[in-house]
Amino acid sequence: MSLAVPSTLHPRLQRGMNVVVHEWNRIGSQMRFYATTLGSIPDALINYRTETLRLIAQMGLGTAALAMIGGTVVIVGFLTMTTGALVAVQGYNQLASVGIEALTGFASAYFNVRLIVPGTASVALSATIGAGATAQMGAMRINEEIDALEVIGIRSVSYLASTRVVAGVIVVIPLYCIAVMMAFLASRAGTTAIYGQGTGVYDHYFNTFLSPRDLIWSFLQSVAITVVIMLVHTYYGYNARGGPAGVGEAVGRAVRASMVVAAVEIVMITLAVYGQSGNFHLAS
Repeated sequence: MSLAVPSTLHPRLQRGMNVVVHEWNRIGSQMRFYATTLGSIPDALINYRTETLRLIAQMGLGTAALAMIGGTVVIVGFLTMTTGALVAVQGYNQLASVGIEALTGFASAYFNVRLIVPGTASVALSATIGAGATAQMGAMRINEEIDALEVIGIRSVSYLASTRVVAGVIVVIPLYCIAVMMAFLASRAGTTAIYGQGTGVYDHYFNTFLSPRDLIWSFLQSVAITVVIMLVHTYYGYNARGGPAGVGEAVGRAVRASMVVAAVEIVMITLAVYGQSGNFHLAS
């Protein structure tokens, strides 16, 4: 007796198995693309230096209308400034409700560094640099430009994906510095200028709880997030299908996937570095 189950007798089971196999293959192709991209970084730095420099300038200052307002630098700075102001508003009011509004400086030094700046920067990078990379590579794919690169002997993954990962990591260094400074300045200005707290009180608690170790970990966290974001966006752009509509769909899927992965990465890195207690001691 044969043990094979005809697909015509169990179409739902067959469809379910096809979905599982398809998703498993898709995950495998993504992992292979990511490994190839990371492994091709030395090749990109050696053979495609000009393209890497062009991408650094493009990602930092933007192109066309985006360049007129300062590019990604201004967008990241503005977003982190608003979140820093929210820390001042929420932190001061919540702490004032229990009579310890003097600790607003602590809230800025603690939450901005560990969670808010990396999270806000990840959203800004995904919506600007990442989405732009997906759109550019998707347009090249549907116009058969990527196939043309392969024909003339250029390694497309190294030339298109690895260079963008390198450029994104380099660009995030000044972007992170600007993001942290804007968050700190907005929190301080909101607390001292709007709510009238003394600058000496704010600066005392801010300097007491601002740890250089936390800043270093926050910076490394932002670099790791940038690598993941660029890998996800280059994958969706490289494998875009279906004409202009397919490129738009790839951008949407890439932004959604990168934001979810970045949020999970922030949680995992935070737990790994600070533990469940947060390595926190309220003492001066």
